[in-house]
Amino acid sequence: MIADNFTYANVARVATAHAVYLVSQGGQDVVLGHDTRFQSEGFADVIEQTMKASGLRVHRAPTFIPTPAVSFAVRFLGAAGGVMLTASHNPPEYHGYKLKGPYGGSATPSIVAEVEALLARDVTSSGPLPPAETVGLDIQPDYFAALDLLLDQESLRGYRGKLFHDAMGGAGAGWIEAYLRHAGLPVTFEAIRSRPTPMFYGVNPEPIAQNLGVTVDRLKGETGQTFAVVTDGDADRVGVVVAGGAVFNSHQIFAVLLHHLHRKGLRGRVVKTVSGSGIIDRLCEVLGLSLLETPVGFKYITDAFLEGEADPSLAVLIGGEESGGLASRGHIPERDGIFNGLLLLEAVAVSGKSLLELFAEVEELTNFRHFYGRNDLRLQTGQSRETLRALVGSLTHLAGHQVEGVNDKDGVKLVLSGGAFAMFRFSGTEPLVRVYVEAQSASEQQRLLGAATALLSSTSAHPS
Repeated sequence: MIADNFTYANVARVATAHAVYLVSQGGQDVVLGHDTRFQSEGFADVIEQTMKASGLRVHRAPTFIPTPAVSFAVRFLGAAGGVMLTASHNPPEYHGYKLKGPYGGSATPSIVAEVEALLARDVTSSGPLPPAETVGLDIQPDYFAALDLLLDQESLRGYRGKLFHDAMGGAGAGWIEAYLRHAGLPVTFEAIRSRPTPMFYGVNPEPIAQNLGVTVDRLKGETGQTFAVVTDGDADRVGVVVAGGAVFNSHQIFAVLLHHLHRKGLRGRVVKTVSGSGIIDRLCEVLGLSLLETPVGFKYITDAFLEGEADPSLAVLIGGEESGGLASRGHIPERDGIFNGLLLLEAVAVSGKSLLELFAEVEELTNFRHFYGRNDLRLQTGQSRETLRALVGSLTHLAGHQVEGVNDKDGVKLVLSGGAFAMFRFSGTEPLVRVYVEAQSASEQQRLLGAATALLSSTSAHPS
C-alpha cells in the first residue's frame, strides 16, 4: 500500500538488494520503467539513484511505459535485468516492484529467492564503484519493428473495420494507436479512457466485466467485426469487448489465439494455469498439442518458455493465465496486452470473421461449451485460510455436482461431474479468496458460483 509499506525507504532497500544481485551476476546495465500510478516518478527516481550508486547504468524511460516494452528493452539491450514500477491490475492505492530477468520476462522464482535473501540480510553496496549514468530509453521504434516481424502485415492492411483501445488510464495509453500509424494500417481507431490517471477512472485497472461498463456502453451500438482491446494498468494483460457490448473473456481470447497460431502453422507446447478453462485442454487434444498446467502466476509460464529456448523440443507455442496474461512463440517470454490485442486483430483480418464467430468455431471443434464465472471475497481479520481450505477440500458434492477429483496445485480446485469445476484460491497480493467456476450452461455456471460463494460467505468472507 502506498505510504504504508510501499515507501521511498522500502523501495530503496529492495532496489539495493536487486542492484547487488545484478552486479554479482556481472551486470552493467538495468532497464527502469514505471506506470501511471501515484508517485511513480518519485519512486523511479529513488531506484535510479540507488542503481547508479551500485555502479549500474540505468536505461530509463522518460515517461510511463508498458511492462512488456520494459521486458522487451531488457532483452533487446542485453541488460542484466529490469525494474517495472507498477501494481498492475490492483487498486489505485497499491504499488509494486516487478523484477525482470535478462531474457525479457518475469523474474524466475530462483532469481526472486536470491534477491529476497540479500534483502533479508539488509545488504549494501560496497567497494570502489565505476561511474554510472542514466541513458534515455526510447524503445518504441524497436519494439514496433519486432512486432512487424510477428504480424501478418498484408492481412492487417486488408482490415477495414473499426478498432477501439481502452487503456483504463494506464501505461498502455497511445501504444496501439501508435502502432497502427507506424504500420500504415487503414483502421478506423477510437481511444477510450486514454488519459493517464492514478485513479484509473474510478475502477481497478483490471480488464474484467465489472470494470468495463464504459467500454461496454460504447460498443453496444457497434456491429460486425469491430471490437475493443482493453489493457490493464501496466498493459501486460488484455481484455476484449466485442460489437454489441459483450465482454469476450480471457479464456475465449486464449482459445482463439491458440487456434489462430496453429492455423498459421506454428507448433509447440501449450501452457495454462490451473484456473484456466477446460476448453484449452479440449482444444489441445483436438489439435494434437502437448499441454502443461501450472500454478497461478506467470513466472511458471516464463519457466516453461525458458525451457523451450534451451531445448527446442520443449518450445512453447502459447502460454496464458485466467487473468488475461498471454505470451506466444517468437516474442518475449512475457505477457503483452498490446501485442495480443494486435494479434486478435490479425485473427479477425485473416479469417474475415468476428471474434465471437471464431470462438464459436472452437466450441464446435471441441464439443465443449464455455460458461465461466469468478467472485472475489474479502477475508476478514483473523479469518483462518487453513479452515477455509479444509472446508472446501472436504466437500463431496457442490450444487448437485459430484466431486470427482481435487487438484491442489494452487488453492483447491474441485473437478466436478458434467464437465464442471469450482476452484478456491487465496490471492497473493490482496486479502481475498478468489472463487472460479466453469460449467456447460449459463444457468449451471451461475448456480455453481452462487453455491461456492454462499459456502465461503457462511464462514465470514464478504464480497469485495
